[in-house]
Amino acid sequence: MTLFQPLDDRRPLTGRLALGVEYDGSAYCGWQRLKHAASVQAALETALSKVASQPVRVHASGRTDSGVHATRQIVHFDAPAPRSQKAWVFGVNANLPRDIAIRWVREVPDEFHARFKALARRYRYVLLNQPSRPVLERANVTWCRDPLDADAMHRAAQALVGEHDFSGFRAAGCQSKTPWRHLHFIEVHRHGPLVVVDVQGNAFLHHMIRNIVGALVTVGRGERGDDYLAELLTLKDRTLSDVTAPACGLHFVDSLYDEGWGLPREPLGPNLLAFLGEWTGERPLPDCPWVEFRRGRPLAASAEAEEGAHE
Repeated sequence: MTLFQPLDDRRPLTGRLALGVEYDGSAYCGWQRLKHAASVQAALETALSKVASQPVRVHASGRTDSGVHATRQIVHFDAPAPRSQKAWVFGVNANLPRDIAIRWVREVPDEFHARFKALARRYRYVLLNQPSRPVLERANVTWCRDPLDADAMHRAAQALVGEHDFSGFRAAGCQSKTPWRHLHFIEVHRHGPLVVVDVQGNAFLHHMIRNIVGALVTVGRGERGDDYLAELLTLKDRTLSDVTAPACGLHFVDSLYDEGWGLPREPLGPNLLAFLGEWTGERPLPDCPWVEFRRGRPLAASAEAEEGAHE
């Protein structure tokens, strides 16, 4: 599959448009627009508005927290003016800061919604496990100078797969009405000095992944056993849990949608993991009520209601 798809510069795109957005979150207080601090949403809406010559508001597949990066944030907006595919991509990128970029733009039906049509979200947390501090990777990995046992971390993490009450891994200020989330998978693998925690779920609580990684690092150092994550899950008490891992190592790498929406497939990020060779959407989703609900199939009235992915 080629990465180099030509951008059409003749046919104007109208109606609802979907964007693939990549950003380095180091300089931003998260995705969501704020009155008191810089946000990725505000920067993107400003750039889109300049190209459209009219105000533009966007909706994202999920919110990322302060300092968290994204390689495949999916966004939609209703275009107030017709512009070609090339004009949207090149024009918006020319008006964005260097740490944010649009990767692609597509027309989508009016029923598409970046948040409410998402079937799953996927993150990768990247640890650089070596004695010396990072230089070239310092902004997008978390440095751990103590030897980590990635196999032990992977074994401990499997207790989290499935639908659980994740109260023990949510931030004190989390605004979600329910602590229940469904983790489709969580894997921990070593690739040379890199230890990668790869996790996918229907949605995530505030700081949930970073709190999980903090506990996994404790297991990797040999300070706790393979049952540590299962113990924290059972306790359901954040005050008895572990440290929160830094934001710089966390990357939002995918939002999954039904293929019928026609969104591009692209390699999962960040680019320093391109050697893994996995493209978006390759893994089957679990057969669970959440996925059925997101696909518009009727469920019982007790079916879980989403409040938006947030990490």
